[in-house]
Amino acid sequence: MSPHFTVSLHDELPSTSDTAKALAAAGAPHGTTICARRQTAGRGRLGRHWVSPPGNLHVSFVLRYDIAPARQAELGFAAALAAADLVDRHLRRGVRARLKWPNDVLVEDAKIAGILLEADAAPVAPWLVLGIGVNLRHAPPDLPYAATSLAGLGAAPPEPEAALDQLAAALGTWLVAWESAGFAPLRTAWLRRGPAPGTPLRVTTGAVTRQGEFLDLAADGSLVLWTPDGALRVTSGLLA
Repeated sequence: MSPHFTVSLHDELPSTSDTAKALAAAGAPHGTTICARRQTAGRGRLGRHWVSPPGNLHVSFVLRYDIAPARQAELGFAAALAAADLVDRHLRRGVRARLKWPNDVLVEDAKIAGILLEADAAPVAPWLVLGIGVNLRHAPPDLPYAATSLAGLGAAPPEPEAALDQLAAALGTWLVAWESAGFAPLRTAWLRRGPAPGTPLRVTTGAVTRQGEFLDLAADGSLVLWTPDGALRVTSGLLA
């Protein structure tokens, strides 16, 4: 069921994900893809504003998989791996995109791409929307974390339409791997780009902050930290 991506390109939208969700709820097929040259109300995880100027890539994919909510997060890992593959194509030799749990894409410890996964609230969601933003030419200033872009790294960024073609090809590849073998190949690939074992991490869930060392990515995509009290599995939160 790997998608054939049917792209609708817009000069400007409030949010590609909001448009994709509305279309999905109205019956849009698997692989429907919404891309905008500029977003006026783009957002990331937990409702954070995502700066979306022309020259960057802002795209959302409608996917239809009959999977339980517990498995939906796996598709966010597929999106992160696809975005990292896109970024790698344009980096100078010796530099490689890394992944921050659950699905931020970093280069030299600065965020270059982010993923927003949203799903219908039904027990088995008839649709999911993968929103992906990649900083091709611009990185937002004045953030509480470091951000970068391909241009800021000295790379020659592709045009957004070309970047979309490359991203869709990579996402299709990861979805085929997921369909045929489940989360295991995505987990293996994520670990190659994730933190080294023993890396100190701090994760905040609501008002609770927990610290530990990176131990593993669990088979369900949970983050596993080693703490003084032993292994701790984290299913949601913001990683510092």
